[in-house]
Amino acid sequence: MTPRFEPAPDEHTALIQKVSIGPARRRYSHQRVRWACSFVLAWSLAAVVLLFLLPDIFTSSRLPWTRRGLAGGSPRSRLSHADLLEVVSSTPSEERLREWSRYYTSGPHLAGKNLSQAMWTRDRWREFGISDVKIVQYDVYLNYPLGHRLALLEREDSAVGEDTAARSWHVKYEASLEEDALEEDGTSALQERIPTFHGYSASGNVTASYVYVNYGTYEDFADLESANISLAGKIALARYGRNFRGLKVKRAQELGMVGVVIYDDPEDDGETTIKAGVKPYPDGFARQPSSVQRGSVQYLNPHACTPNIPSLPISYEDAIPLLKALNGHGPAASSISEYWKHSGLDYRGVEYHVGPSPDHLALNLVNQQNYTITPIWNVIGIIKGSLSDETVILGNHRDAWIAGGAGDPNSGSSALLEVARAFGRGVIAGWTPLRTIVLASWDGEEYGLLGSTEWVEDYLPWLAKTAVAYLNVDVGTAGSHFTAAASPILNSVLYNATSQVRSPNQTVEGQTVRQTWDGEIRTMGSGSDFTAFQDFAGVPCVDLGFKRAPGGAVYHYHSNYDSFDWMEKYGDPGWKYHVTIARLWALLAVHLIETAVIPFNATAYADALKQYLRDATNPSALHAASSPPPVSFNRSLALLTTALERVYTHSFALDAHASAVAAGLRHDVPWWRWWERLRLLYAAKQVNEKYKLLERQFLYAKGLDGRTWFKHVVFAPGLWTGYSGATFPGLVENVQRADWANAERWSDIIRERLEAATKLLSS
Repeated sequence: MTPRFEPAPDEHTALIQKVSIGPARRRYSHQRVRWACSFVLAWSLAAVVLLFLLPDIFTSSRLPWTRRGLAGGSPRSRLSHADLLEVVSSTPSEERLREWSRYYTSGPHLAGKNLSQAMWTRDRWREFGISDVKIVQYDVYLNYPLGHRLALLEREDSAVGEDTAARSWHVKYEASLEEDALEEDGTSALQERIPTFHGYSASGNVTASYVYVNYGTYEDFADLESANISLAGKIALARYGRNFRGLKVKRAQELGMVGVVIYDDPEDDGETTIKAGVKPYPDGFARQPSSVQRGSVQYLNPHACTPNIPSLPISYEDAIPLLKALNGHGPAASSISEYWKHSGLDYRGVEYHVGPSPDHLALNLVNQQNYTITPIWNVIGIIKGSLSDETVILGNHRDAWIAGGAGDPNSGSSALLEVARAFGRGVIAGWTPLRTIVLASWDGEEYGLLGSTEWVEDYLPWLAKTAVAYLNVDVGTAGSHFTAAASPILNSVLYNATSQVRSPNQTVEGQTVRQTWDGEIRTMGSGSDFTAFQDFAGVPCVDLGFKRAPGGAVYHYHSNYDSFDWMEKYGDPGWKYHVTIARLWALLAVHLIETAVIPFNATAYADALKQYLRDATNPSALHAASSPPPVSFNRSLALLTTALERVYTHSFALDAHASAVAAGLRHDVPWWRWWERLRLLYAAKQVNEKYKLLERQFLYAKGLDGRTWFKHVVFAPGLWTGYSGATFPGLVENVQRADWANAERWSDIIRERLEAATKLLSS
């Protein structure tokens, strides 16, 4: 055969050439049967995975979604819910609480001067079984007392023809500015006891005539101006009560006054007074006449603003000579208005005249403070839950103005230790909480909520994503009357928890805290560590405690007599109310930590919002303004009301859905209905996300007018009250001023936030 010639390849040669091949050959004669068998086997394996493996994975104890019929609790926990409740109930004890109180009140622990207590608290929590505990430090601006004086000066009589200005002054009365050392009260006589002073008061030395200004409220100063009482250049003599002490100083400074002196008038103690025949502490229930209320005079509004004029707190024993020196000078206080009618010290010769003091009398006020930047220390303990994106925080502050502080704050500090001990016992027994728990012992609360505010600002992004609620106890026990303030979304869980804790008051056998409580839940204001959580971060809060009951022993607030000895003899003999607040705090936390569906009630919140709007815009409130509202404002209110109705509708729907999901989770779903399990778990997660984020929808990024740190459009401290809560503050304050353009602007802002809430609820 002649060989075939193949030309050499060049650039024209095709790179891909066609190649002829033969027809495909069957590899097996039964190939179709094999294909069919492979198909059946693959689907059989898929069915096994779907029916057995995936349900096991998605309902496994290895994942943080379910256990015990999906009802709640962490799947990793080896402690049953019933056993956890038993631990929480049985752990707090009178003996331990007395021991903790004795430690905390044994010496001074001002903010920035209590590192040893912070370390001791950290060590106790670790001993209890909480391993993740740290001390978190912040540097803050504080003042500490160096010296003070308050003297009533009298000008000598002049000789005939002598120049009045040349007359010399002598001391008519020198205030002690001290609380008596009592043999029956150990801490009152401590060598290192803290002097009487005001936090953030300005240093100064002023001598001037003085005026009695009643409680020093905004309205009281307005009454004095209406009565043509000269205030500029004078010193204000005010009584504690009705508003935050810093706002008394703020208004006095705005009106040109040069100093402020504040005392506690026993009239505000009700019938528990020496005048009524009750013996004073330590022999009886009445106020000790030398007791002095220390405290911060930071303005609170706007946040972190301090006075430029000096101020001093004094006892009513020191106030009596000053008040008596005004007898017959200026109008009688009772002639100013019905809110000025007082007689608490009339049995001591006080007639309650306004003044000003006569020309031959003057008050010398000296206040020397050391301002410094110093560290404060928060103690933060974390118990990690199965859900890292849902967190419940419990907090109490540790610092006090005095060596004692048995009520404020260390009744709460002692209770927090017992809560930590209960949770630690649970952890040791195998408990893993469903949600993550944070325990916080704050420093710097007394000066201006410093420790908690620094921490909230520091961890704001994390809190915005994870925080479910903050549970605060400040004065845990100072009597037998239970009180609470809360975001309305927490009302139902609070009623539930108080219904499950036995009251120390067993007038009726077996009665609970709920049965001895009138059920009033105050709106959130300020004055304790919940403020940054509620008003700045939008985390729903509750504040709990037992306060003085009518007719009970007078609580010596911020005084040396808020002591261990007072607490043991009068405040809580037997330490039973300490045990009760610890149990209630822990149980409330367990409800929020362990329940699969967060036990919130959005409808209660919507109901409260409707009531707040009615209060803000009722005819009497609108008519009280100096001018009638324009039509455009009324239109804006109508739109706001409609938006609020939509919030109510969707809140009701969410609560109904949450109830149905919770009911479904409480029933055992057969393993083979795994898709139903997944549906319930997904539904619970969606409900919880809406509940968790609802409060955040009411934050307005630019903040309130003139106090931009406060972001919440529903709650804020009262502009001129401070501690007590104001609702819809942006709207209400402008209605009161008849600033209708700004009131309309705030109506629109609130409506926008309500629409954001509706969008969340309906998603």
